[in-house]
Amino acid sequence: MFGRFVIRGNRVLAGVALWGVLATGVNAADPQPYVTSLASTGEGDLDTALKASSDLLALQSTQAVGPFALAGRVRDEYDRLRTALESCGYYDGTVHIVLSRPKADAKAAPAASQSPNAPGAFMGDDAAVLNSPTIDGKSQDLANWIANVPKGEKVEARVSVDKGPLYHLGHITLKDDKTGEPPKLTPEQTKALGLATGQPAIAQTVLNGGGQLLDALREGGHALARVEKPVAYLRPETRTLDIVYPVTPGPVLNVGAISLEGLQKVHPAFIRRRLTVEEGQLYQPSKIEAARQNLTDLGVFSSVGVKDGSPTAVDGTMPLDFSFREGKRHAVGAEAGYSTDLGARAGVNWTHFNLLGNAERLRLVALVTGLGGSAQQGLGYDVYADLFKPDFLQRNQNLSARIEGLRQLFWSYRQTALLVRGGVARPLARNWNGNFGLAAEQESIEQFGVTRDYTILSAPLSTTFDNTGVGNPIEPATHGMRLSLGVTPSFSLGTKGEGTSFFAVMNASASTYFDLNHLGISKPGRSILAFRGTIGSIQGASTWSIPPDQRMYAGGSATVRGYRWQGVGPQYGDTRYAIGGTSIDAGSVEYRQRILRSFGMAMFADAGQVGETSMPFNGTLRVGTGAGVRYYTPIGPVRLDVAVPINRAPQGDKWDLYIGLGEAF
Repeated sequence: MFGRFVIRGNRVLAGVALWGVLATGVNAADPQPYVTSLASTGEGDLDTALKASSDLLALQSTQAVGPFALAGRVRDEYDRLRTALESCGYYDGTVHIVLSRPKADAKAAPAASQSPNAPGAFMGDDAAVLNSPTIDGKSQDLANWIANVPKGEKVEARVSVDKGPLYHLGHITLKDDKTGEPPKLTPEQTKALGLATGQPAIAQTVLNGGGQLLDALREGGHALARVEKPVAYLRPETRTLDIVYPVTPGPVLNVGAISLEGLQKVHPAFIRRRLTVEEGQLYQPSKIEAARQNLTDLGVFSSVGVKDGSPTAVDGTMPLDFSFREGKRHAVGAEAGYSTDLGARAGVNWTHFNLLGNAERLRLVALVTGLGGSAQQGLGYDVYADLFKPDFLQRNQNLSARIEGLRQLFWSYRQTALLVRGGVARPLARNWNGNFGLAAEQESIEQFGVTRDYTILSAPLSTTFDNTGVGNPIEPATHGMRLSLGVTPSFSLGTKGEGTSFFAVMNASASTYFDLNHLGISKPGRSILAFRGTIGSIQGASTWSIPPDQRMYAGGSATVRGYRWQGVGPQYGDTRYAIGGTSIDAGSVEYRQRILRSFGMAMFADAGQVGETSMPFNGTLRVGTGAGVRYYTPIGPVRLDVAVPINRAPQGDKWDLYIGLGEAF
């Protein structure tokens, strides 16, 4: 739809309105096929508006009609195209339509340069030249001309416009709809209109200005503000358009009583604690919408709505009505993944939402792992239960807990373990989050033919920064940075005389994304350079004093592609057995290119090393490179990467394949 100024001259325009489609004529005879050509004006936005407005063009292949109905469609075409011209600021334009028989021996006569209100002209038996929305008594002649076209022969409709001069905005006035005086607005509210004298008189810009002003008024607490459709005055002598906006600001209001409707299993007290708007604060739609979205993010509602609770102010406030529709409480799903190093993993999961009435979530997962894979020696399993409790002890502080049993049969070691861990996460500042937890692990590990049992207690502490603006972790980032810093003090109690050890695992990783649109060589979000860096160190104990699963390894999609999982770092002779180390450093660069709408490709290079001392940047540097394809789905890209090692380790893979959901980083 396009905005339209509907009356010209020095009179007041009836307003800025939206035009609609008028159906005229009846199909009283055999349908007359035709083909339409619409000449370009050389202005992309105007051409788009004209094409969207043209019924001759839109209906030529789907709704063939008889001569009388087609004649009516031609007449209506003038109004529709003139509306499009005026919507783009051209108020003195002329529309030309030529109907002709392409198969006739005589050539079609050219369109005459007539004024918009001149009568139509008919040129013999083979062409009709029309320049008027009214045919002045010749409608029957036009219909007869169409009716005389031989059956089965298409009529050609050639449409063109003369734009005429572009009109600009003249005086822009705000008038209180009650007093007739200029309303009392802040400079920020006046600026929100976004219009200035001399701008092109484009209808949609004028309409948008009123909406922007209304938004600014409501954001300033004017909950009952009204900005009516603007009144426009056309000034042909200066080719300008004067605009008057009727504005009723209304009083500044605070948030009043908040009602909750539709809650069944979710406790109202929990929702009230969760709400980020409170009674008595300034009425601001942006904060009210943020509160609604915050409740939606709990994951227990299929929809959350909010609306003003009264058509008038209530004791200087505006009540709010929140409405809820609770989602299904149970969900069953399946998950699968594959890489040539870790093989395939597949399993099922079951989720219970709103477990205790406060939006808790319990998730049970059972996976079979190690189905093939160059880093695996056999089948394993991973079975765990996750509990998530939002607003633990205070708002925006979440509790996560897991109990897990797993068996992993890597070439590096064979592990059977029971783990219990819990942590609290909360925002620290804008884009910053912190996490503190406790974990206990009882495990049995076989490495190089020797089996040892370990009891490990740890207290992981981490912080993350993310300003990519991507809420869904599977959705690819196109700008910004992600940073993660962590330290995990650990105490390990070994059996069979292995004694105890104290050590601290420290790690940091960062990734950043650069859109090549900033260099003017691509469209936004289509061509991305992504960079990743990782560094880590274990302090307090030597390699052999640390349980094998706590050591540092590299290789695979998380560090260096082209090398199998745990395939980078100290190895046990020329075998496939990785020893692990006490330091790591790795980096990646990746070029991502969207192709068409749903496909993409990537090229990447990774490098990394694992050292036997706690100081990073020592060891044997391994480099891998490769490429991949992407298929973009509504929830994120499906990724398929193939990578090869540049300096392959003894017994290392010649290539590796990775399949996953979301980008590697």
